[in-house]
Amino acid sequence: MYRYFIINKPYDMVSQFVSPDKVHLLGELDYDFPEGIHAVGRLDNHSEGLLVLTTNKKVTRLLFESDQPHKRTYLVMVAKIMSPEALEQLRNGVTIRIKGGVDYVTPPCDVQIVEKPDNVGPRAHDLKEYLPRTWITITLTEGKFHQVRKMTAAVGHQTKRLIRISIEDLLLGDLQPGEVQEMDEETIFRLLKIEDAAG
Repeated sequence: MYRYFIINKPYDMVSQFVSPDKVHLLGELDYDFPEGIHAVGRLDNHSEGLLVLTTNKKVTRLLFESDQPHKRTYLVMVAKIMSPEALEQLRNGVTIRIKGGVDYVTPPCDVQIVEKPDNVGPRAHDLKEYLPRTWITITLTEGKFHQVRKMTAAVGHQTKRLIRISIEDLLLGDLQPGEVQEMDEETIFRLLKIEDAAG
């Protein structure tokens, strides 16, 4: 019987239970996870938000390695006020450097300005209140290494905060940083829009 969880991964924690580096690990969360648990996909230690954990090893392949792309939406705080022109550039595709030093043009994606994001608590090292910033959402169907950060940098804006808020119809909702919620298989597969991974 496989088990499935969603968490709101805190800042300064890697998406792993074991690491040779001196970093904060998922096992430090206040929860008794079952044996064989692992994260589906990754959020780097500077990123926050929705992370799926499961004991079912097939889910990663079904979600991130299948022919069917799956949408992931990120709430992003960037330094400075983003112009309409920069927004359009992000929507239409920008050139970023990917693995192997190759230039890659990102496919068109949905990018929206967020006036005041809901349910986002302050962080000790956020931008100072008086400094200009812009909150946006970016929805991608791919995940190159540090893709969102590279995309905003390509239009002249440094990413200061990055929070994954959804994968397909699975939402972070009001889950607080470090909180864990167990879900049943039928519900999580339906929300993630993946087929039965039992076979």
